[in-house]
Amino acid sequence: MERVIPHRRRPRYSGRYPRRFEEKYKELNPENHPETVAKVLASGKTPAGTHRPIMVQEILDVLAPQPGEIAADCTLGYGGHAREILSRIQPGGRLLGLDADPIELPKTEARLRALGFGPEVLTAHRTNFAGLPKILVDANLPGVDIILADLGVSSVQLDDPARGFSTKFDGPLDMRMNPQRRQPASQLLARLTPDALSKLLVDLSDEPNAPRIASALAGRHFSTTTDLAGAIRKTLPRAAKDELDVALRRVFQTLRIAVNDELSALDSLLRLLPGVLNPNGRAAILTFHSGEDRRVKKAFAAGLREGTYSEISHDVIRPSSAERHANPRSASAKLRWAKRRAAST
Repeated sequence: MERVIPHRRRPRYSGRYPRRFEEKYKELNPENHPETVAKVLASGKTPAGTHRPIMVQEILDVLAPQPGEIAADCTLGYGGHAREILSRIQPGGRLLGLDADPIELPKTEARLRALGFGPEVLTAHRTNFAGLPKILVDANLPGVDIILADLGVSSVQLDDPARGFSTKFDGPLDMRMNPQRRQPASQLLARLTPDALSKLLVDLSDEPNAPRIASALAGRHFSTTTDLAGAIRKTLPRAAKDELDVALRRVFQTLRIAVNDELSALDSLLRLLPGVLNPNGRAAILTFHSGEDRRVKKAFAAGLREGTYSEISHDVIRPSSAERHANPRSASAKLRWAKRRAAST
């Protein structure tokens, strides 16, 4: 006798306009709501709880992964770039995935394992760029053929209010990539002087209203993202909505970079690159603001002059207009690459 499976109703969401992040976004459970995911993608947005990798084809073109090569994804994130590289370095290839986020790394590793990438081809390591040399020593590898670093923050982190990276939902003003280390943004802001915060806003985000914003925010304690966003709005009462939205993003970006000491980590990566790239190895770095891009540009140019690199990208590579339309979060991305010189004969 055929067993009848009782019909199960979809869970109801509280109220017409649910407030909680877990309730509002059906796409957090994409297998249950494929039509919602399709609608979100068609509107040019990223489904909550996911991340759309940026400039995938451009990165594959410059890295040119080949079967049997060793790759390092220094910012594993959601795993979108890693998935494409892994499929191209098989058979015989191997990818080392690095990420400092202890919350998202296990999820990404599980996601890639489910796609068939076992421990013989993929290893995940909870560390930032600086940990790559030790990983190579432990794995008895002299170097890697491919290095990718996709800087900044993923959509998964941005969309989670508990991480405090954006104003989209109210959440604790944290912003730490690794919540077990360093001080949250609320503490950093409370101890900064107006001059120090103003300098950070200029150096890290090119904010034109830096002195005014810094005077209003520095030395104060804000517990939540909403508290901070409200104070920024009060500081710029005559700003147009678009201008205000940009200012909000710039302040939050500045604090995130400072909290996680991201520029120091990038400087470490740029110093390490020549020593961990095999001869003819390729490196690609995706940046999202001018401070990052300037560092990469200068380091690659210096390496070319010194003979460390045989080729570099002289012009920055930007997302296509089609990608910027489909994924607005890609708009500020800049890609640069470098190729290690061949071994001396």
